[in-house]
Amino acid sequence: MVVGAGVGGLTTAAVLARAGLDVTVLEAHVYPGGCAGTFYHQGYRFDAGATLAAGFYPGGPMDLVARAAGIASWPAHFADAAMMVHLPDGDSVTRWTDERRRAEHRRAFGAGAESFWRWQASTADALWDLALRTPPWPPRSLDDALRLAGAGLAWLGRDVTRLNPALAADAFRPVAAHLDGASERLRLFVDAQLFIAAQTTSRHANALYGASALDLPRRGVAHLEGGLGTIAATLAQAVRGSGGQVHYRQEVTHINRNADGTWTVETNRRVAFPADLVIVNLPPWNIARLMADDVPRSLKRLAPRPRDGWGAFMLYVGLDGAAIPADFSLHHQVVVREPMGEGNTVFISLSPAWDEKRAPKTKRALTISTHTDLGAWWQLYEHDRAAYEARKAEYVECVLDAAQVAVPRLREAADLILPGTPVSFQHFTRRVDGWVGGFPQTNLFRAWSPRLAPNLWMVGDSIFPGQSTAAVALGGLRVASAVLAESRATLSVCATDQLLTADR
Repeated sequence: MVVGAGVGGLTTAAVLARAGLDVTVLEAHVYPGGCAGTFYHQGYRFDAGATLAAGFYPGGPMDLVARAAGIASWPAHFADAAMMVHLPDGDSVTRWTDERRRAEHRRAFGAGAESFWRWQASTADALWDLALRTPPWPPRSLDDALRLAGAGLAWLGRDVTRLNPALAADAFRPVAAHLDGASERLRLFVDAQLFIAAQTTSRHANALYGASALDLPRRGVAHLEGGLGTIAATLAQAVRGSGGQVHYRQEVTHINRNADGTWTVETNRRVAFPADLVIVNLPPWNIARLMADDVPRSLKRLAPRPRDGWGAFMLYVGLDGAAIPADFSLHHQVVVREPMGEGNTVFISLSPAWDEKRAPKTKRALTISTHTDLGAWWQLYEHDRAAYEARKAEYVECVLDAAQVAVPRLREAADLILPGTPVSFQHFTRRVDGWVGGFPQTNLFRAWSPRLAPNLWMVGDSIFPGQSTAAVALGGLRVASAVLAESRATLSVCATDQLLTADR
């Protein structure tokens, strides 16, 4: 049983179904994807939260997922420019996916920045290679430790230079350690990029995670026909194609452990689903609420909400396509000022002109987001609804002001502006308090182990390797591999018991 049809849960479900397991996915919403879904409104298809698709290169995360799930191909179109970053001084830096990035780095940050980018690329190469082996991190058992050692030895075996002491040192220091003496301009650029990819800035982001997070544009960015939700829709189709089931409008309300170690999963439709094993594609806070008296020990120590987690304020905009130049990049980050978030930095994603599924003829769908504090929105929503609405209106204007740096004609071209707050995210994705983006990547031990209890697993952005569709898909592959390994071990023990009984 898989609870939640996000990318992580669907990846796990598709791989397990293809392996022959009896798989059922329960999803509260009417479509799959969760924070990486695409919803329909007034003729537009908007990406709900995540808008940047990466990892589709040969041998990359989404390629591995396709092979494991039996997906022939993804409807992905690759881009030369991953995004354009607009700095407060008026300059713009293009993040190219090809060798043009080197010349752009020199132009924007000078020759003195080349050592930083060399460190970033070489470190990311090593870390992505290891992550693609889906190691059991952080290890929680002797078996995890043995599997981790095996993955590490195979990884090191390909290149002994990975024993570089600097790589080991980066496990315990922030990205800022590699920015000593760097210009404020480079530091600001790196901070802005880390903020959207690692949920924190160079002063706090772990160097290994940070190097990998900064690497997504270099690995290539793709645009999915129909929107980012096409990834989840394709995975759901793969689940069903392998004999599994995906049920929508089935919001799970309780997960109960039975006396024999099996589970009963109850939904708001008063349907009870029996299960030998449960995989939950939700944050730890949600899982704890669903389990009541059966909550695992690891979930009993949770604070009321993620102490340093972020929410998102969103604008979903439908606009006249004539306001967009023909060669316009489809992703933009605008840095207005520091500190980051709360409208001071916004991320903009535009539907491709060629994708007629995303908007009415001559129109384009635009998604704009900024990080925002969770508590402030909920305080107003619960105690002063008028002030909540006033804050929402204020944020609409603030975010539009920032976005017009990249799209000057935005206001005059818009025929639809739909705002969303953390309250909206909790309503539509069921994530507690509307928390999105996963844990800030401040150290290697922030991620949770996916195995919460016997026959109870967690997938999504709370486990290694963290946020982004590519990362949660890798996490899904990791959980599927572990479940299959345990299933084979159980079958082997059962077969041995049968043989011993027969010998008697």
